[in-house]
Amino acid sequence: MSEFQDKAVIVTGGAKGIGSGICLAFAREGASVLCADVDVNAGERLAAESDSLPGHIRFQVADVARDDACRALARTAVSEWGGVDVLCNNVGVQPVSSYLPAHELPEETWDHILNVNLKSAFLMTRHCVLEMIKRGGGVIINTASVQGLQSTKGVCAYAASKGGILSLTRQLALEYAEHNVRVLAVNPGTIDTPLVDEALQAMGGNETEHRERMSRSHPIGRIGTPNDIANAVLFLASEKASFMTGENVCVDGGMMAKGAWS
Repeated sequence: MSEFQDKAVIVTGGAKGIGSGICLAFAREGASVLCADVDVNAGERLAAESDSLPGHIRFQVADVARDDACRALARTAVSEWGGVDVLCNNVGVQPVSSYLPAHELPEETWDHILNVNLKSAFLMTRHCVLEMIKRGGGVIINTASVQGLQSTKGVCAYAASKGGILSLTRQLALEYAEHNVRVLAVNPGTIDTPLVDEALQAMGGNETEHRERMSRSHPIGRIGTPNDIANAVLFLASEKASFMTGENVCVDGGMMAKGAWS
């Protein structure tokens, strides 16, 4: 029996891309997963996909940049499963329209990216961590990015939000270590998700060539998959990583080893 059997897991931004990979990975291990997303169709499809798995995925529409939505997610987990064991603050946005130098980025775009990517992690933690403490401990895993470590032009809000996630991870780890709540982060490199598809389309020209160039830029010779991130998340959430907290782990095909993600 998996150690995640009957554990309660919340995954924000869970309906597509990395989030869906995380949801399915936990459900395969027998967990009860609450998938939070604004994409209702994708969320419902994902929930149906879990019907044949040992665990279960329940979808709840939620804009986790809003406090009331985060509170509602925690309440659902408590009412359905008695609490929260693992929180994956995975949600992230990087609109193609935001690829601008700082002096051209609209303030509302900055606010939107910071609210979704960073504020949501604070809000979800605020509503879930006390439930973890009641159960004797838990794990919070934040999806950061290699762009929180090294960056490139045109992504000031996204880079700031991911750097903030890394700093918040360290701070929360210290805040709650005495309560047996571990807090960690993963830094994905380029992962084959809808966000990457949108970026490729925005580049114009031959998308296949752009994708091949992305693959070659990673020392390992390919871009990642949602399962690559999900496997790392499962490890960090497990007892095998019980002496790890406040740390961030790159899952980037060697990109940071060469000193820059782009």
